[in-house]
Amino acid sequence: MLAMPAMAEPLRLAAAGSLRAALAEVSAAFETAPGGVAVAQSYAPSGLLRQRIAAGEAFDVFASANMEHPRAVERGQPTAAFARNRLCALARPGLEVTPEALLARMLDPALRLGTSTPGADPAGDYAFALFARAEAVQPGARAALEGKARLLTGGPDSARPPEGRDPYAWQFERDAADLFLTYCTNAVLARAADPRLQQVAVPPALEVAAEYGVVVLTPRPEAAGFVRFLLAPPGQEILARHGFAPPASP
Repeated sequence: MLAMPAMAEPLRLAAAGSLRAALAEVSAAFETAPGGVAVAQSYAPSGLLRQRIAAGEAFDVFASANMEHPRAVERGQPTAAFARNRLCALARPGLEVTPEALLARMLDPALRLGTSTPGADPAGDYAFALFARAEAVQPGARAALEGKARLLTGGPDSARPPEGRDPYAWQFERDAADLFLTYCTNAVLARAADPRLQQVAVPPALEVAAEYGVVVLTPRPEAAGFVRFLLAPPGQEILARHGFAPPASP
């Protein structure tokens, strides 16, 4: 009997949690593309994934919600920017808030402001960068916002939602925050889980760009192929459907 050809090992992808829906679709498309293979996907906050990779956990590709974490674990291949995101605010049902009043509402001592965890999750770093921008709008705002922010997601010890529940809608369900700063793509998913939530745009004076980076970690041809697919029109079209913008021009 003829021996059956050996199946290629799955590609090991480590990716930011905010990419879960988009990269699950990218991975499915890559698996059926020429040269594609099955993709074993692991999602977690980018900073925690960087720590796991630095400690020796084996992955072929690392897709992060910032450029710094993949650059910290580069192994000869440079990090490529592949998408951009923006911050939005999620507000609990019934809370009166507009983009123009967002800073005042975040500063309101009576309102609880949630963010992700800086260092472990870039969404938290971007939120604190927004706080720094707020200082130019209202002196003293940075210290006040940093002092009141509740680091509710993205950390190694953050409370985890029940299986299958949206992590941001769940924060409101358990009454942990009145406002929550997160990626706009996350806000869309949270509102799909609970349409009563409000998505509030961040005003231009406070906007912070979120640049996503991807790096190849092993010499496997499939790893480089996955990144090419991600950067090519098929991958970019999938990312756009999930609310991501293309990377900034060099």
